[in-house]
Amino acid sequence: MNLLEVAQEISRRLARLFLPKGDAGRPCHGGDPRFRADPHWKDLILFHEYFDGDTGRGIGAKHQSVWTALIIRCLEDPAAARKAKTAPGPA
Repeated sequence: MNLLEVAQEISRRLARLFLPKGDAGRPCHGGDPRFRADPHWKDLILFHEYFDGDTGRGIGAKHQSVWTALIIRCLEDPAAARKAKTAPGPA
């Protein structure tokens, strides 16, 4: 892999911590049912201090503002790709 490919892979892995995995919820929430099913909590994303390397569950402080700037950039590309797949074709 070249440096660009490595950066893209790291970005994808980081983004997967915050993206929903079907009915299992988001890995960063560690299976907490509030964040998986409750309509008042399911779209809330916590930006933890660090994450479990095996499960992705968020650990430590939940208010790390630096993560917000970093992860939003990492989520832009998957969001744009998802939007392009669901957008209606030309009329």
